[in-house]
Amino acid sequence: MEYVLIFIAAVFVNNVVLSQFLGICPFLGVSKKVDTAMGMGAAVTFVLAIATIVTFLVQKYVLDVFGLGFMQTISFILIIAALVQMIEIILKKVSPALYQALGVFLPLITTNCCVLGVAILVIQKEYNLLESVVYAVATGIGFALALIIFAGIREQLAMTRIPEGLKGTPITLITAGLLAMAFMGFSGIV
Repeated sequence: MEYVLIFIAAVFVNNVVLSQFLGICPFLGVSKKVDTAMGMGAAVTFVLAIATIVTFLVQKYVLDVFGLGFMQTISFILIIAALVQMIEIILKKVSPALYQALGVFLPLITTNCCVLGVAILVIQKEYNLLESVVYAVATGIGFALALIIFAGIREQLAMTRIPEGLKGTPITLITAGLLAMAFMGFSGIV
């Protein structure tokens, strides 16, 4: 039951984009089309799961053992950047089709603060490895869900008549705010 609560809370209640404001750059930048939003969501979920496992293990078996907790942020940044590069190289050789699908989004994930934020949050919340993986995957799914919904709304907005003063960034930010308020309705679930 604990894992189900972690999953529901990460996807809906504590959505990483809409309530914790991590990953806003790709949320606003890659959300113009549903297809690109789905690709970015899948790539972020994949990298979140792998990065969380590796950073968790480094934290527990290297940083904590040798008393190097103060190196957490810089270590995690380097690990995430290296992981994304390794994943990109491996995908290019093993699965060129998947590389083509995710290849555009993988370099963007290196600078996505959502990945670093989740890696640090699982340590702060004192989750075990399995709870950390569930949280990371659920956070990725929540990120993808918010991104896809937002992209769908933006595609609809592109076909409607919007007052001149609200076109572009203003209507995008208003829509993001309304979506965040909609997700606040889930706060009573968990």
